[in-house]
Amino acid sequence: MSSDPQYITSTQNPKIKHLLALHEKSSERRKSGLFVVEGRRELEHCIAAGYEVESVFKSASAASAADADFIVSPHVYERIAYRGTTEGIIAVVKAKKHSLENLLPALARLEETLDPSRTREGAGEGPLFIVLESVEKPGNLGAVLRSADAAGATAVIVCDPLTDLYNPNLIRASIGACFTVPTVACSSEDCIRFLKDHSVQILTAQLQDSELYYDTDMTGPTAIVMGSESTGLTDLWRQAADAHIRIPMLGRLDSLNVSVSAAILLFEAVRQRRIMGK
Repeated sequence: MSSDPQYITSTQNPKIKHLLALHEKSSERRKSGLFVVEGRRELEHCIAAGYEVESVFKSASAASAADADFIVSPHVYERIAYRGTTEGIIAVVKAKKHSLENLLPALARLEETLDPSRTREGAGEGPLFIVLESVEKPGNLGAVLRSADAAGATAVIVCDPLTDLYNPNLIRASIGACFTVPTVACSSEDCIRFLKDHSVQILTAQLQDSELYYDTDMTGPTAIVMGSESTGLTDLWRQAADAHIRIPMLGRLDSLNVSVSAAILLFEAVRQRRIMGK
């Protein structure tokens, strides 16, 4: 960080214009390999996850200008901030690649704890994945990441994504869980191959030809797969599944928000594993 930060008072400053482009355009994020993190808590999670910060912008009204590269006037900060409660700090951060290979070290550590010679009560917990196919809304993905963090999920795998993983709405909705939960993007075909290669059972959430989720064993290595709210899962996932599960719909509607459904299913896995461990 600069020991003598530059003071910026105009929204036409090139640094500010670039920051706004990173906020607003996924093409700019892809081209530059940079993205924006807003808020002290989110930035702390980001740094703890090993991301490299390129520059830090702080509002002139922030309590401290320490560790800032740029101090911006209140007028400029109001323009670049997505929300008001961010402690007056925004950072430009270097992106990482999100691929299935990134999950191998964590998966190997989990698999080492699974000793088939041990009794069921003493067995270690297998990996728990949440898989989303063609997720459309970054806010939904952010909310799923919060549930995945709370449930201690191994990772979130986004297949054939329609939103990039550094969308500012996703980061904001996840309140930093996009950094605390390993998250990767890949094709559905590659994901299915990865899960089967590591003996992870595939449970697809669907209304048709399915059994109630709480009647399905989730104590072993498990991937819970969910589709978009508008179209559901493709046949590729339905055919690859080891079981189809559903949440009972007792009202007049036949669907839940994908993030709510993900939370219900994730915490059923947590419940079963807690019982198993007693």
